[in-house]
Amino acid sequence: MARLLRRLIAPTAPGIQRDTVRLRLDDAAEIEVLRVRDPRARRLKLSVDERGARLTLPTRASLVSGERFLQANRQWLQQQLARFSDDGLLAPPLLLREPGVLPLRGALLPVHWEDGRFTRIEVDEAGAHIQLSARAGEAALRRALREFYEAQTRADVGQWLPKYLPGLARAPARLRLKVMSSQWGSLAPDGSMALDLALVLGRPSAFEYVLVHELCHLLQANHSPAFWAEVQARFPHWEQERDYLRLEGRRLKGTLHQLLQVRA
Repeated sequence: MARLLRRLIAPTAPGIQRDTVRLRLDDAAEIEVLRVRDPRARRLKLSVDERGARLTLPTRASLVSGERFLQANRQWLQQQLARFSDDGLLAPPLLLREPGVLPLRGALLPVHWEDGRFTRIEVDEAGAHIQLSARAGEAALRRALREFYEAQTRADVGQWLPKYLPGLARAPARLRLKVMSSQWGSLAPDGSMALDLALVLGRPSAFEYVLVHELCHLLQANHSPAFWAEVQARFPHWEQERDYLRLEGRRLKGTLHQLLQVRA
């Protein structure tokens, strides 16, 4: 009882706080650094992965000390970002109204910027047409990109799902599209399916495999031999797609994070 009371009256531990700070590099380029104040951190730490740069601060560290730490390590940060770009782990960023490419289904579509009353994205044989209103900025572009990828993802699921439903006891209760850090999909006990939005950036066969994988969890809520037998029966070449995702997964997820400016 005494232990329970101590837990109830003890002050709530501060949670993790996140925001972003802009940093100008030596080549005059500006980047966004994810700034994380973490009560578990014991020191200032700067890290880089396929999602970009991250500055971690202990609870007691000041923002000024964090800024000084960034400036002191600016050259190292630029080198690390260049390494990720050279290794193909970071796709070229899509900058507002500048020439670029839009990744979709394993291809890089040339981007054509157009003026219009509304912000929207359409695709045809010539590439991706991004229509922006005169006042549209970065935030409007990121929203349009997310809506575009969600629509493309749902279109692919709608194309494949009817082929696999007859062999299932039930259909998924609903579909949620998320930006996931590590998983490609999940199935909740209530039958709700979640899929990673980055799947639509890669080759379609890998996306279809993940869909089949999650659908088979409606039959076997585990990864037992019986589960993999269900996957094999529906998608015989699943191992090739699993290997593709293991090889290309970091790049696909990093590209999506960069396009949407999403930080985990």
